[in-house]
Amino acid sequence: MANNNRRLALLTLVSSFVVASCGGGGGSDAIVEPPAPGPGDTRAAAATATANGNPLCSESVLGPFYWEIGDADGVKVSGKVGTGAPTATTQMWVFSSSKWLYAANVVQKRGVLAQDVAFLNFTSGYTNFGNAPICVGIGTDTVESCLVGRDGQNLANVGRFYYDSGHMQHHAAATMGLGPDNNAALAADLNATVGNFAFTYTVPQLAAGVVASPQAYAGFLRRMLRGELKLGSALGSNKVCADPNAPGCNAVSAPDLGAAAAAGESLNYSLGHWVEDDPKVGDHAFSSAGGGGFYPWIDSTKTYYGILARERETEADAGWHSAQCGRLIRQAWRTGVTVTGTTPTPTP
Repeated sequence: MANNNRRLALLTLVSSFVVASCGGGGGSDAIVEPPAPGPGDTRAAAATATANGNPLCSESVLGPFYWEIGDADGVKVSGKVGTGAPTATTQMWVFSSSKWLYAANVVQKRGVLAQDVAFLNFTSGYTNFGNAPICVGIGTDTVESCLVGRDGQNLANVGRFYYDSGHMQHHAAATMGLGPDNNAALAADLNATVGNFAFTYTVPQLAAGVVASPQAYAGFLRRMLRGELKLGSALGSNKVCADPNAPGCNAVSAPDLGAAAAAGESLNYSLGHWVEDDPKVGDHAFSSAGGGGFYPWIDSTKTYYGILARERETEADAGWHSAQCGRLIRQAWRTGVTVTGTTPTPTP
């Protein structure tokens, strides 16, 4: 993953997420593979059958993937689909799922401060950076060096949602003191703050640079469910509408919502994560899918988490495709009924 050829190839990549991202310690959440669902375990069986059989979850659509669902205590059910599927310990670039981690880092250190909110829900006006991991992290690249020529505030976008990595990159440099940090320093800071899960950075970009295993990211999600991370109680707070086409929404641009908008879905955006609030199909879950197809979520009741993990960095709309499958697996778990259709059933 970390070789230079691979990084340079990513210079042309447009991030493709579409859904619908206590300090220190916390790294003891080892994953133990759960047993196969028993005959009375209807939720696990339904989730497994949906992952294995729903057309939106097929290997022909998603390629090989790993998935799991758990609660604050650990994994409840997991599985793999496709030949050569990743496992719970496979390291992968999570792209925009990094946004949830950065927001958790900020909130853990500072709480939910008014001066930070606009940078975490993408209404600050710092919209000149873009979303692709252009700063490739080779040599002396730092948070500040990645900003050169791509910083600056667009006053017309202040107070209006605009999906751009510049919000977090500027905030990290100007507010959080991370400007001089390279990949190693960013990783040390993240692990010291949200939990020592051996997160690394492959590019020094806060919104797109993290490399993690499903096991590591699940540990982070469980810490939110247990109330060990302050962002857990702030999920969904300070959310803004993110669909420029929705009536009454003043969003400017949501480039990574193209496929969702084309499907007629509207989402909201909170502190580094989406809120799946579409009135027709939404279940109000919190999620932060990445451009390679990594899709982590926490359900609206903050009882369960889930991950659909894969890495398809050149697949257009990979995050959206993972979310379409992942939310059906989530519905199957919630209801105990296998989902064979491709349209989710909304919840109030």
